[in-house]
Amino acid sequence: MERLFDFFDTSDFELILRIVWQALNVNQSLQIADDRTRVAYQHVRDCLIQTVREIHPAHDVVSEHLPRIYEFLKSFDTVLSLNYDLLLYWSVTYRLDIDDDGHAFDDGHAFKDCFIGGRFDDNWQRFRQPIKQERSTTLVFYPHGSLILCRDRIEQEAKIHSRGAGPLGAILERWKSEQVVPLSVSEGTAEQKMASIQSSYYLSTVYREVLPSARESLVIYGWGFGEYDLHLLRRMKQSGIRRVAVSVLNNDQAYCTRTAQILRDELGPATQVKFFDCQSAGCWNHAAPEA
Repeated sequence: MERLFDFFDTSDFELILRIVWQALNVNQSLQIADDRTRVAYQHVRDCLIQTVREIHPAHDVVSEHLPRIYEFLKSFDTVLSLNYDLLLYWSVTYRLDIDDDGHAFDDGHAFKDCFIGGRFDDNWQRFRQPIKQERSTTLVFYPHGSLILCRDRIEQEAKIHSRGAGPLGAILERWKSEQVVPLSVSEGTAEQKMASIQSSYYLSTVYREVLPSARESLVIYGWGFGEYDLHLLRRMKQSGIRRVAVSVLNNDQAYCTRTAQILRDELGPATQVKFFDCQSAGCWNHAAPEA
């Protein structure tokens, strides 16, 4: 298996899975017997499934945090998540569940990922407009993909549908079916990540249009500013960002100094940078102060 990663000069697990899967599909369509390719594909797929099962938290483990995360995210008109897990998905959809009286929660706020019927609508700007009883809207995007997203044999991209605690099981079953593979950008150099982004219509649209869309303020929570992810900041420079707030753990001054320099290097020397405690009341899953 290491020969595959060496041959394609990558550490991107999902990329290797997709390459081997495509080879398997070609062989099947041409009725070419090739057990080695099938074994390789199943091995990579099963390793990925096992890894997700081992490290991804169950819905009931994180469910108590979802209301607070939901309230925090409502503060923003756009949310971009670099995590592949389902925590954001569960947080922004938890109010769609039905309460004990059979009524859906409705607070007048809508989270929209611009997918309709499982397909991405590239006229994403229109989703900012409120519909029905909506009073406010937050658009949600995944610049590096997500477990909830996939692509099929002809490279059509979709969102896997299932509410509540169901998505993780539904995702793994779809992978097992050999009908789809994950849509995500895994580990690798900046060049390899950009190649993966450009190979996806959804990811490239987010990169080309959403990241540089006009905004003056940016809040960054829980991002380590790795060298291979700075292409995102460079793309966002076109937004006209003037102020950036960044979360910090334990008042880490070395992190603050390094991060402030990176932000001014990438967004411009006049960029105002402020830091806030990631465990502040009302921040992410930390309880807000009582009124």
